[in-house]
Amino acid sequence: MSPKNVILICDDQATIRTSLKETLSEAGHEVLEAADGASALKILGERQPHLVLLDLKLPDTSGVEVLRKVRDSGSKVPVILMTAYGDLPTAVEAMKLGAYDFVQKPYRLSDMRAKVSGALKVQSRAKERVRNGGDAMGGRYLAMLRTTPCMEDIVKKIEKVGKSRAGNEISVLIQAESGCGKELVARAIHEVSHPGAPFMEINCAAVPESLLESELFGHEKGAFTDARSAKEGLFELAGQGTIFLDEIGEMGVTLQSRLLRVIEYGRFRRVGGKSDKEVKARIVAATNRQLDKAIENGLFRNDLYYRLQVIEVKIPPLRERPGDLRHLVNVFIENFNEELELSCRPASDALLEVLQSYPWPGNVRELRNMIRRLMILEEPEEITVEILPEHVRAGVNPRDGLANDVHRIGREILPLAAVERIQLLYTLDQVGQNKSKAARILGISRQTLREKLKSYQTQEVEEPKSGEARA
Repeated sequence: MSPKNVILICDDQATIRTSLKETLSEAGHEVLEAADGASALKILGERQPHLVLLDLKLPDTSGVEVLRKVRDSGSKVPVILMTAYGDLPTAVEAMKLGAYDFVQKPYRLSDMRAKVSGALKVQSRAKERVRNGGDAMGGRYLAMLRTTPCMEDIVKKIEKVGKSRAGNEISVLIQAESGCGKELVARAIHEVSHPGAPFMEINCAAVPESLLESELFGHEKGAFTDARSAKEGLFELAGQGTIFLDEIGEMGVTLQSRLLRVIEYGRFRRVGGKSDKEVKARIVAATNRQLDKAIENGLFRNDLYYRLQVIEVKIPPLRERPGDLRHLVNVFIENFNEELELSCRPASDALLEVLQSYPWPGNVRELRNMIRRLMILEEPEEITVEILPEHVRAGVNPRDGLANDVHRIGREILPLAAVERIQLLYTLDQVGQNKSKAARILGISRQTLREKLKSYQTQEVEEPKSGEARA
């Protein structure tokens, strides 16, 4: 019988300690309790728990201060901070001190079980590598990539970045389709390069360009309407860690120019500021767009592309690495068995044969979501071919109709109206159904685009949601 993991719960609310203790005890763990920081530190001095669940607000001190003392003592025990008052500065401070994760209350017990399981597995793998004389470089994200056969070349490249003497002067550009794991790679790069330092991320497509500049570089009080106080941007908050610019291809050309100067000179200035600040963080950017085409269309700066592309990581889509399917499917089944308290068997050869014939337009994310959905709805002892979605069983991408229409152009003689309609729909598809971007690429007004869509009796596409870019 394997020895129990020891978990320390430090929270001043008895009901929270009790519910967590019952949940984790049922999972086979030994649970210790502390109601304040002093009691937690006393237990940590007497025992060596495998994991600590630590509340941010304690009656005698803060969880961050307890974490600081734990790290000062030399302990590397994983710590998950819990708080109902989560904010960015606190999260940054916690990550600087090496917190494993940051959980905001209220949380679901199933989610907490999954986080606890993940933390314990990462710690176990790290100890195993050390026992086997392996390199201790990396953490949970690199471990996820390392176990996927076709990602071995990417893992080697990440490790070289981490060992390079050039440090944060090396920027990294990750290119892949949606759902391939760009953020996972970015976090793995951060882990091997700056363990314990801040990892600041922003989706450039989800923030209006008028606000994106302030989010990146910060602003001074009074710099614009509603700037009632000064604000640090992500470049400041990242410190000597990593700033991850996801969907960099959606950034407007004007802001691209400013980002280029920041990379070239290693300095930036807050919006409305008068003095420069030094950039200390590594820039990791990612995109699912083909930047060479964006450059041709005048939507992305050629010089910025080469500045970002010091190290380029291209993640192949899932359809090009069918050898990974067995591993990924079984990892997801194992994870969801634990999360949902099921006992689904590993994937059969018959199931894998069908899965390998499907093109997976949504890549690993689509695969993961499908398995989770099937296990929630069906609670199967085994995922069989019969319960797969119809389009997966048929091996057909439900969006292939549009792609087939595009391929018809140049191979068939089509009416001009048909060619125009196909081009309009294809362009909208490529820019995430954003009319403003599609109209700009097509060289027509947004109103003209709307009128053409109506004239073709095409179903109206949805407007971008609040907070999404409408450049």
